[in-house]
Amino acid sequence: EQQLLRAEQGPGGRGYSPGVCLLSLPPGLGPPRAPVSWFRDGETRLLQGPDSGLGHELVLAQAESTDEGTYICRTLDGALGGMLHPLPLDPPVRPVVSCRAADYENFSCTWSASQVSGLPTRYLTSYRKKTVPGADGQRMSPSTGPWPCPQDPPGAARCVVHGAEFWSQYRINVTEVNPLGASTRLLDVSLQSILRPDPPQGLRVESVPGYPRRLRASWTYPASWPRQPHFLLKFRLQYRPAQHPAWSTVEPAGLEEVITDAVAGLPHAVRGRYRRRYQLGASNTRSQRKNLRRIALLPQDRPSYQTRGHLVAMLASLGIFSFLGLVAGALALGLWLRLRPDEKDGPQKSGFLAPMIPVDKLP
Repeated sequence: EQQLLRAEQGPGGRGYSPGVCLLSLPPGLGPPRAPVSWFRDGETRLLQGPDSGLGHELVLAQAESTDEGTYICRTLDGALGGMLHPLPLDPPVRPVVSCRAADYENFSCTWSASQVSGLPTRYLTSYRKKTVPGADGQRMSPSTGPWPCPQDPPGAARCVVHGAEFWSQYRINVTEVNPLGASTRLLDVSLQSILRPDPPQGLRVESVPGYPRRLRASWTYPASWPRQPHFLLKFRLQYRPAQHPAWSTVEPAGLEEVITDAVAGLPHAVRGRYRRRYQLGASNTRSQRKNLRRIALLPQDRPSYQTRGHLVAMLASLGIFSFLGLVAGALALGLWLRLRPDEKDGPQKSGFLAPMIPVDKLP
């Protein structure tokens, strides 16, 4: 077993790279942590002897990129204990940083390395409030910072800002540091633009006895959201039959909703989203797979085949009666049109267009 060379920051800021040889020694060569001698592959010069007191650890003072290569550790009798291949040793590159607020009072920022340096890396995090949005140079004062952004938990790639002002802008500073240097990423954020509340919690879906097309869904506020009257959340409920690709959507007024157009007898997928009362910044809908609920209607709620046949017969009867009604109406309309008096030209006036009589028939 071999482990990559890793570097750390030594006392007084001195950089060094300890690599740990974890290869299991053959039987009879001593305990696994027995002292070893370290050499660079292809060189006979001893880098670190067995009397260093470091066991299987190799220390390279002032690690640099030229220290890349392969290292060999040997036991006291000269047997090969293992080989160590260090990662490339590079100076830091500006990290990738993103921020999100789960409520309107606090926000957190996370980061990741843009490039693996092969050296131990630590991050310095701070923030300050911007007094003029968009300005690069601003007057510093105790009321605007900078303040440390505590990493939560310590050493994690995440820091949290508590008690932020909703309408203010902040500048986040994340600096990546390794023995070869430092690199800083600055990110300007406003709380309203990064606000992404968590989805509703405790989503429950159950069938309504006696109503095969109804489902009752209920949920609670996300625990991360302070329930204050000036920032209440609205919710959006989506549902569909398990095999259907399209979602139907309702927007309840409270924390419960009865779905009235479910497909009887089929399992349904139901999920909850949030919808903020105020349209501030980016899109305000979010959902998570863990909030997806699937429910199948209970057997007693499923219509029997007898019930289905009765429904089909009822629909057929309604169709026949509708057809007969349309035919009767059409016949009545035709009869009325034939029997109504023809008054298109109005009543005839006396002496006007008298009946025509042949002249030879006149007396």
